[in-house]
Amino acid sequence: MLESLYEAVLERTLTRDGFTVERQKAISFEFEGDRYENAFRADLIVNGRLIIEVKARETNAPIYATQLLTYLRLAELPLGLVINFGLPKLMDGVKRVVNDLPPEQSPQLRVNRPPIAPVHT
Repeated sequence: MLESLYEAVLERTLTRDGFTVERQKAISFEFEGDRYENAFRADLIVNGRLIIEVKARETNAPIYATQLLTYLRLAELPLGLVINFGLPKLMDGVKRVVNDLPPEQSPQLRVNRPPIAPVHT
């Protein structure tokens, strides 16, 4: 099946189980004074804390986790899951990704927030 179908079914299942789910949420960010609107879309964001990246591929690739980690850092969220429904066993397609980048390492990176006005002294 297509990734979009797995995504829709997963969204409906999580919502039915009482979770708040945002699907295909556009994420914007600011870096070094430049704003990037709708830089990427998160497949699913659960309870405002977890990004789920849905795949339907016959193999797992390390780039999936790397991509998700970038999304987590840009969205300033702590945890993500890559779920690849294309493998024979679902558990072989689940990868947990943790964003452990301290905020002080990316002081210029701001996501989905209005620009901060400069402070004049």
